[in-house]
Amino acid sequence: MTIIDEILICANQLANAGTKPTVALVKAKLSQRPPLATLITALKSWQHQPDFIAPINNPADQELNQDSSAQNNSELLKSLLKEDGVIKKMIKQSVVQQLAEMRNELAEMKLLINNLTEQLSKK
Repeated sequence: MTIIDEILICANQLANAGTKPTVALVKAKLSQRPPLATLITALKSWQHQPDFIAPINNPADQELNQDSSAQNNSELLKSLLKEDGVIKKMIKQSVVQQLAEMRNELAEMKLLINNLTEQLSKK
């Protein structure tokens, strides 16, 4: 059973009990600690399946489940890569903005220094 399966099972168990699955509730029920991004992405794509509350032990079903898990993992990876690109773009924009502000401040400081130097040389 993959960690994503375990996340989905926990979410289904909580939903079956009448509780809305949250990151904190699902995380508390997991046997292993996945990366937070994996947990969040799995819960975002989760759809309630009331019968999927335990690992499947039938070999034929396991094979189908593994294919589904591989597809889910592929979708999760694509989603994470897309989010990574968005995060990188946001960071780049922030750095560019901060650099522009620093350049402006530096130009102002140079101007102040030049003015002070001129005033001192006149005396």
